[in-house]
Amino acid sequence: MARSGSGGTEGAGGGKSRFDDIYDRPDPRAYFRRLAPLQYEIPHHAQPVFRRVAAERAALDDGRPRRPAVLDVCCSYGINAALLNHDVTLAEMYERYTSPACLTMSTAELAARDKEFYAERRRPDAVPVFGLDVSAPAVHYALEVGLLDTAFTDDLEQGSPGPGLNRALAEVGLITLTGGGSYVTARTFTALLDGARRPVWASAFVLRTVSYQPIVRALAAHGLSTTVDVSRSYPQRLFTDERERQYAIAAVRALGGDPAGREEAGRFHTLHYESRPDTP
Repeated sequence: MARSGSGGTEGAGGGKSRFDDIYDRPDPRAYFRRLAPLQYEIPHHAQPVFRRVAAERAALDDGRPRRPAVLDVCCSYGINAALLNHDVTLAEMYERYTSPACLTMSTAELAARDKEFYAERRRPDAVPVFGLDVSAPAVHYALEVGLLDTAFTDDLEQGSPGPGLNRALAEVGLITLTGGGSYVTARTFTALLDGARRPVWASAFVLRTVSYQPIVRALAAHGLSTTVDVSRSYPQRLFTDERERQYAIAAVRALGGDPAGREEAGRFHTLHYESRPDTP
């Protein structure tokens, strides 16, 4: 599993720019500074979708005593968790973490202020959110400031879930993903669904440059049907350069898509896939 929640760490040989260094920092300031000029925006588009799907999943009586948890795959610094459970926007997070005042703080000072900031904005309908990402510094920060209830760094592309993740999977009712479709494969989803103990839904925003079909097949093998509206896409970020734009255009065409007005216009675009059990 790659450590990106932004869609930016795929190998350069594939034509996609790398941002590996912003996920090993002790706090999210470098993440927001690097992505701000590229207008990285997919968590903004996912925010209302994930809130809706999480509420619908929570309303499903599956016979378990506790509310189902959301597992955010490739969670990085807990951006999706912040937007799901708090009255905050992605634009406000960019402003916060790129502000001159924020840049002068130590990580400890920033974490203390973030803990208070998010606690004050916690929504009454907040749901438990677990994080999964191979970047230990990123998930540690998200845990420290209270964005994640628990988090794991298991690399399910390389091995099986450890005991802690296995226990947590018993409470997961919804898997979310923004951009990680470029890195995680059906191996990760199979491992997660094999460990599930309650009905699991999946809601994923996946770049049009990669095929989600192997994961769709893995979900189907576990009794989930997937829907997608290919006529509607969600912009992810600007390209870093012309090389990356040409890569994306070629990749979309290779998958049978039309890059006109989307990738040709200068941005990565995603599709939203929603997967639910065949029977309630």
